[in-house]
Amino acid sequence: MKDFPIPLVALGPGTQTEDETLEYMPMPNGMNTYRPPVLPEREELVGLEQARSALEQVLVLLERGGQGGAPGHVPLGLLSPKDFSLVNQALGEGEASAIVQLASGGLEVRVQEAVYAGVWRLMTYRDGVLVDDAIEVGPVPSLFAATAIEDVWPQGAMPVWKGALPPNVQNAPMLIEEIRDQVAHWKPGQVSYVVNLTLLPVTPEDIGFLDHHLGTGRVLMLSRGYGNCRISNTRLPNCWRVVYYNSMDRVILNTVEVVDMPEVAMAAPEDLRDSFERLSDVVSYLEGA
Repeated sequence: MKDFPIPLVALGPGTQTEDETLEYMPMPNGMNTYRPPVLPEREELVGLEQARSALEQVLVLLERGGQGGAPGHVPLGLLSPKDFSLVNQALGEGEASAIVQLASGGLEVRVQEAVYAGVWRLMTYRDGVLVDDAIEVGPVPSLFAATAIEDVWPQGAMPVWKGALPPNVQNAPMLIEEIRDQVAHWKPGQVSYVVNLTLLPVTPEDIGFLDHHLGTGRVLMLSRGYGNCRISNTRLPNCWRVVYYNSMDRVILNTVEVVDMPEVAMAAPEDLRDSFERLSDVVSYLEGA
């Protein structure tokens, strides 16, 4: 038998060696799931009609929202301390929260989603003192969109660059023009236009230059679902910064979205329907006291 002129090379798992070890960025590895709230014993619920009434109103709004109805509010300012405590226990704290600085009076609204998606607690503070407390039921608090509209730069106030660009700023001017063009032509109901900065050749200086020329608004939302997601409005109409982090707080996705409201910030109709079913169980328990 003649010698085979080409050397044989074994193929398959384990037969090849790697000169370098690939290192992958850690991805989110945990996800919050619904946990029913811990409620008092039935004998402790006697006389807490105000709390039951407030939660029943929330239930009505959830049913309406699950069918595509308009958002609604339930005020909590007149509840007695015991009723107030029961509402707090029944609502719990979900995965989304936000801070909105109001334009006048030194007011700040702290928003906390309940364990029921689409049920939002809006607490208004003046100089650290609680002055108003209410529940809003809907895909997202209406305050977010209203504040974003107020934050839009007036005519002539938008920053422009002249002359040479700052050091290491390379692609930001082109991205700014692209985003402003999309903003100018965006119409209600149109799908979101996403600029994925993570996949583009941008420097840290590019990101800073971009954020300066888009502006920073007064809505800041954090969603802690699968990892963390930070959502903030710019000072362009219908333009948002949406940044995702892994469990080690490292950026894994950095985007600009041109849309009336980022989808990640909103509870879907099916979420509202799920919340209705879950809160129904809680209200039934309270009514049986």
